[in-house]
Amino acid sequence: MNSRRSFIKGSAVVGAGLTLAPNLVFPSNSKPAADKLKIAFIGVGLRGTNHLTNAMHRKDTEITAICDIDPKRIDIALDLINKAGRKKPLVFGKDEDDYLNLLDSSEVDAVVVATPWLWHTKMAVAAMKAGVYAGLEVSASQTIEECWDLVNTHEATGTHMMFLENVNFRRDVMAVLNMVRQNVFGEMLHYRCGYQHDLREVKFNNGKQPYGGGVEFGDKGLSEAKWRTKHSVLRNGDTYPTHGVGPIAAMADINRGNRFTSMTANATKAVGLHKYVLDKGGADHPNAKVKFKQGDVITSMIECANGETIIVTHDTNLPRPYSLGFRVQGANGLWEKDGDRIYIEGKSQPHRWDDSEEWLKKYDHPVWQKYGEEATGAGHGGMDYFVMKSFVESALANVAPPIDAYDAAAWSAITPLSEASIENNGEPQDFPDFTRGQWVGRKPYDWMKDEYGK
Repeated sequence: MNSRRSFIKGSAVVGAGLTLAPNLVFPSNSKPAADKLKIAFIGVGLRGTNHLTNAMHRKDTEITAICDIDPKRIDIALDLINKAGRKKPLVFGKDEDDYLNLLDSSEVDAVVVATPWLWHTKMAVAAMKAGVYAGLEVSASQTIEECWDLVNTHEATGTHMMFLENVNFRRDVMAVLNMVRQNVFGEMLHYRCGYQHDLREVKFNNGKQPYGGGVEFGDKGLSEAKWRTKHSVLRNGDTYPTHGVGPIAAMADINRGNRFTSMTANATKAVGLHKYVLDKGGADHPNAKVKFKQGDVITSMIECANGETIIVTHDTNLPRPYSLGFRVQGANGLWEKDGDRIYIEGKSQPHRWDDSEEWLKKYDHPVWQKYGEEATGAGHGGMDYFVMKSFVESALANVAPPIDAYDAAAWSAITPLSEASIENNGEPQDFPDFTRGQWVGRKPYDWMKDEYGK
């Protein structure tokens, strides 16, 4: 691994010649010398420590380095590592650029990046340039330029990155993917998805606890309220699309025989966050004067090269129960998560929904059948177990992961494209083809296998 990393650093100037063919230089079957993956973590906040805990449950990992500019989070992570009986890792975080020293360490084969959004692309790019297999939390990029940065760096270095979208591994989602692959719904036509989640207590807190208790954000906030809420103040677009669109993209073979071609987006007025501040903090609170730009409900419509349409909804500023709003519809029937219902022509009673439970049991994904019990307790219903499993096994084998740089770019591009469309009264936006035409010949990922890196 170290010799490979040295080669990458020394050959960056010829990277343009590796476009979409990094395996011509770096064989897909090359592996690190050790049987264990030396894994580091940049960002050990709530999400980062969740990944850290799941990595420590595996026997094929060594936790070799952690990085965070918050000393309290470093102490929490070190305590978790110590209690797990693991060796103390190298510690970085003396300033905002110390992560570069972590990536330069010979003790790091792979890294998980779980920092605020604006750091995601630059850290993943730096990792790939250092020859470090990158695992990147959602969302990957905030601009089209950043999306291209991920793709271009992957192609120039031959280093892989995995986009850590956990909902792709949710049990019901993988069962429905299995149904799609077995043509239960017939030819696919239409999908709906989104991120519909009341985040008001995430976007505001009292500066003492991560969720709720007040209406502070920014410098006076804690955890995500410190940085995430500013996006709602300054931007009007779908800032968090991938939990919904990721699973749908897998079902629709996006970047692998299909692609997003164009999209439109519209937003309602912004009421929810201002009302929350008034209700919880009163009209005299300084944040009552803040004008939030992000519309409360943002609806995007995506067209695909093979003729399918996808509706993506972002709804995080209003009171509502959690829902990703999945609908998967083909010529023979459909699944809707809200209501947990399925209808298959010729199998279901005419014009009457089936409860989805028996269908999902019948088509339960092989990976869940094999590892479901082991995944219990890993976080988010067990799907975080499979995120870490696929990342570690792909990195150990040094092969392309289930969700790669092209996926990260295409799914994350919804954010800037939605902003542009909304700004221009719903004007259609062309989707960049991040594969540069190679989507036509790329084969769909084999989501049905239960081992990664093979």
